[in-house]
Amino acid sequence: MSGRTLCIVGLGLIGGSVARAAREAGFADRLIGLDPDADQIQAGLQLGVIDAGGTEADGQIQAADLIVIAVPVAQTRTALQSIAPYLRQNAVITDVGSTKQSVLAAASVLGEMQNRFVAGHPIAGTERSGVAAADARLFQQRRVILTPTADLQEDALELVRALWAACGAEVCEMPAAHHDEVLAATSHLPHVLAYALVDCLATMEDRREIFAYAAGGFRDFTRIASSSPRMWHDIVRANRGAVLEAMDQFSVHLNQLRTAVADDDSAAIFNCFERARLAREGFINLLEAKTRT
Repeated sequence: MSGRTLCIVGLGLIGGSVARAAREAGFADRLIGLDPDADQIQAGLQLGVIDAGGTEADGQIQAADLIVIAVPVAQTRTALQSIAPYLRQNAVITDVGSTKQSVLAAASVLGEMQNRFVAGHPIAGTERSGVAAADARLFQQRRVILTPTADLQEDALELVRALWAACGAEVCEMPAAHHDEVLAATSHLPHVLAYALVDCLATMEDRREIFAYAAGGFRDFTRIASSSPRMWHDIVRANRGAVLEAMDQFSVHLNQLRTAVADDDSAAIFNCFERARLAREGFINLLEAKTRT
C-alpha cells in the first residue's frame, strides 16, 4: 500500500486513464476527482475510477499528495487558481497539457507553490473522450515529456517521474520551448491538416458522393479529426507561434509538390513519395524496436 492520495482535476480520457493506471500499479490508494461536469464525476464513481469527487475544488484537496491537472490547456490557469487555496505545503502539482510554455506561464498563480509544479505531457490519447473511455494501459510504452524549471524542487520532480513510471511510460525531459516546437510539427500540425481536409471536403457540392466512396486511406488519415474540437482549438491557440511556423514550412513543401504535379515532373513527385515512405517506415521500425525492448 502506497498510502498516497492522488487528485485528478479534469476527469476525461487522460485524467481518468491516469487514475486507473495509478490505482492498478499501486501508486495511489485513494483517488479524488474534480470536474465541472457532474455526470463525469458520477460516471467516475460508478466505474470505480475515483473514490470521491465533486464539481468544485474544496477541502478534499488538502489530503492530496499529488494533483494532476488534466483540463484543456486554456483552462489551466483557472484550474490552478481554484485549487491553490487548498494545497498543503508539500503537495506536488503536475499537468498533462499539450503545450508547455503557456502552462508554465499559467502556473505563476501558484505563487510560492510554483516550485512544486512539474509541467508534463504524455504523448498518448485517442479520438475518444470522457471518463468512460479511460484506459489503464493508455500510457504503457508511451513517452511522457517533462519540462522542469530551474527552481523546481527535486522531490516534486521525482514524484511525478514515479507516477509516470508506474503508468508504464518512458519519461524524458526537455526545455518547454523545444517541446512546443516538436509537438507543433508532430502532433498539432497533423490535427490541423486532418480538420482542414475534412472541412474542405464537407463544403464541396458533391460531398455526399465524396464521403460515400472514401476508402480506408481517408478514414485512417482523418481519424484524428474526430478528436475534441474544443481541446484542439485551445492547443492551437496556446501554441500559435510554433504551429504557424510548422504550417508555413508545410505550405512551402506542399507548394513544391504542387509545382511538380503541375509540371508533370515525374522524378520530383516520385522522390517526394519515396522519401516519405522511407521516413515513415523508419519511424514504424523505431516504434516496433521500442515495443520489443
